[in-house]
Amino acid sequence: MYNKLMLLLGAGFLFTACASENGEDQTPDEVPTPTCNTADVTYALTVAPLLQKNCTSCHNNNFASGGVNLSTYAATRTVALNGRLIGSVNHDAGYSPMPKGGAKLADCDITQLRKWVTDGAANN
Repeated sequence: MYNKLMLLLGAGFLFTACASENGEDQTPDEVPTPTCNTADVTYALTVAPLLQKNCTSCHNNNFASGGVNLSTYAATRTVALNGRLIGSVNHDAGYSPMPKGGAKLADCDITQLRKWVTDGAANN
């Protein structure tokens, strides 16, 4: 009986040692968190497509919901510089949360919008 117990313990140690030594990990690797690129935020390549995807169906030349038009650079710049754009997409107190009745934009989208506004809301 003692020999069987020793044999089982020895086999257990051997298998755990082998998994560790051969590089096998007993736990799955953590999934890396994607980064948010704020190095190259431009109106043409970042902001306009983001607004087109999420905002301009309601905020455009033909139907400027809430008096806000986000379909042109000039109109968007005005809303950006007066604080309404970031206040609304960030769901800040005192602003109408946007998109209306929808989920808040992704954190990266808001970060990119904020970066563009902070950098002066250039037509780049």
